[in-house]
Amino acid sequence: MNGASRRATSRWARWRPWLGLAVRLGLAAVWLYAGATKVGDLAASGRSVHAYQVMPYDVAMVVGAALPFVELALGVLLLLGLATRLTAGVSAALLLVFIAGIASAWSRGLAIDCGCFGTGGELPAGQRPSYLPEILRDLGFLALAGFLLIWPRTAVSVDGALTGEPVEDDDE
Repeated sequence: MNGASRRATSRWARWRPWLGLAVRLGLAAVWLYAGATKVGDLAASGRSVHAYQVMPYDVAMVVGAALPFVELALGVLLLLGLATRLTAGVSAALLLVFIAGIASAWSRGLAIDCGCFGTGGELPAGQRPSYLPEILRDLGFLALAGFLLIWPRTAVSVDGALTGEPVEDDDE
């Protein structure tokens, strides 16, 4: 490795934990906000899930009631930096389900609000859904989760405190 490559690698190793911290906190904020906007009305969250028409009403109501708590748990774990790779993996899986659900609703011609950040459900007559921006937004969140899957060691994390390993030496 030449000197320029070594310096670039060294610079990346120095900045990656801090970039990872920003990514982790950004994704934590997304999950905390999404969960907090739904937890006050679990029935509405269930109705939002049911609007996708992919599962029976009773199942959708249970999924909708559980979803805000899953989102809040993911947000807290990311905020703390605890089990970061696992939390990023669960986040990525959930985001893929969300993207598939939105794409499915779009392809079937449903006119619904995704319910991603609050109550969703069928849109009033004349109102048009915004599926493409919602999918692009979720792909951006998926990229954040992907970053943490590849580089889970971030600055200022419980993971780092538990292992006692300096993040700069981590080449995961």
